[in-house]
Amino acid sequence: MKALKKIASGKNNGFAVLELFTSEGCSSCPPADALMGEIKENNKDQPVYILAYHVDYWNRLGWKDRFSSIENSERQQQYSRILDSQVYTPQLVVNGKQQFVGSDREAVENSIINAVSHTASSSIDLKAESDSKQINIHYKVSGNDSHSKLLLTLVQKKASTNVAKGENEGRHLNHWQIVHKQIQISLQNNSEGVSTFSIPENFNTTDWEIIGFVQNTKTGQISGASKATFQ
Repeated sequence: MKALKKIASGKNNGFAVLELFTSEGCSSCPPADALMGEIKENNKDQPVYILAYHVDYWNRLGWKDRFSSIENSERQQQYSRILDSQVYTPQLVVNGKQQFVGSDREAVENSIINAVSHTASSSIDLKAESDSKQINIHYKVSGNDSHSKLLLTLVQKKASTNVAKGENEGRHLNHWQIVHKQIQISLQNNSEGVSTFSIPENFNTTDWEIIGFVQNTKTGQISGASKATFQ
C-alpha cells in the first residue's frame, strides 16, 4: 500500500477537519478506515483532525455496529442537505464544504493540502479534565460569527472488532478516531464556558481525546479547529 505523505502545515494556521461516515456493515468502508489511520499516524503534529462517525442505517442488514448511532446518521443527513450530496458510505467531508469517497487516496491528500493552505478565521482554546463521573471541557472561542456553533466531540483514538455477520463477516476491523458523543454549543452570546460528557465505558485518559471545531450552521463551513488531551 502506498504511504500517504506527511502534510506540511505551512506558515499559516490552516487546518483540515476530516469527517468520515462509515460502518462495520459496509464492505467498502475498511479501506477508508485504514486510510484515516495512515493520515493520523503520518500527521501526528499537524493540524489535521479526524472524526469517524459510525452510522446506524447499515445495522438492519445483518450486523449491528457497536459504535453506530442515529445522531451520526443525522449529521450525515445534514451534510446531504447542505452539500446537495447523496448519503453513502464511506463518505468523507473536509472542513464542512467538500465531500467525496473516503477511500479516494488522491482526493483525500489533495483536499488536506488545500485545506491547510488557508488561514483559520476562528481560534479555539480547549482544556479537558476528567474524574470518576464526568469529563469537563473548558473552552474559549474567538473570531466566530452569529451563525456559528462550537462542536465538542468525544473521540476514542482506536478500537477493533471481530465482525461475525453482514458484508464484513469473518473480518477483524480496525477503527481510528471514533466519535462517541458530540455537543453543539451556540456561540451567539456564549464564546467561553465549560461543557461536560459522562464517562464512557472503557474510558482512560490515554486513548481518548476531545476535538472541537467551529462551524457555520447555514453553510456548513468550518472556520477553526483544535483538540485537547486529558490533564
